[in-house]
Amino acid sequence: MTFELGPALLFCPADRPERFAKALDRADAVILDLEDAVGSADKAAARGNLIDADVDPDRVIVRVNAADSAEFVSDLATLSQTDFRTVMVAKAEDPSALDAFDPRFSLIALCETARGVAAADRLAAHERVVGLMWGAEDLVASLGGTSSRRWDGAYRDIARYARSRVLLEAGARGKAAIDAVHIAIDDLDGLAAEAQDAAASGFSATACIHPGQVAVIRDAYRPDAAEVAWAEGVLAAAVGERGVFRYEGRMIDEPVLRHARSVLRRRR
Repeated sequence: MTFELGPALLFCPADRPERFAKALDRADAVILDLEDAVGSADKAAARGNLIDADVDPDRVIVRVNAADSAEFVSDLATLSQTDFRTVMVAKAEDPSALDAFDPRFSLIALCETARGVAAADRLAAHERVVGLMWGAEDLVASLGGTSSRRWDGAYRDIARYARSRVLLEAGARGKAAIDAVHIAIDDLDGLAAEAQDAAASGFSATACIHPGQVAVIRDAYRPDAAEVAWAEGVLAAAVGERGVFRYEGRMIDEPVLRHARSVLRRRR
């Protein structure tokens, strides 16, 4: 099982069925949310909306409540009545809790607590996990903090550590890594910078909370003409070369060629 959705994954509350089709039309995939975006009084209705939803299940991720929550069993029962098979598990911490899902499901473990980030290696190793995502705000809240970002909008060190750890642990096991949402909806420049960094660092996708953020994320993950020209050129130059060689004044070896292949994959 592999994760091939993205790069822009748009959250949509599952208690707003009138938004499902429009969200799917706007983004590369939609995360129908049964957790934080839905109030306690509306969760039962939200689960009913999933059962009735008429959307492409291959482009939908369902975020369920945490495995230790009172809502989790009902979420599982709902999923069994749908064709949705990609599931994001909120506040994932214990890999054994993921055994509640049968092999039909592909899982994204959301590492958004201190315990979840600490267990990222074991979560990534689970046979049904195809990706990890991290979350900044719940993480800081789990530590008793008040903000994941400094006054200038940059992440605090603890958030940067969590982001890096999730990316490394996912990559070490050949799983996808999904970058956290940018909650400042109007800060499109900040979102663009973070998404560009995510793409260059190796994230497979970035989650978002507003349709206006989708195009920014897509542009950030899409290599520009100069990047594509360099990638094509260096790969062409590598034909017939043995080991290290020089291209446009730069030393080229196999890791750099892998960078070039990644650029061409993102173009597609």
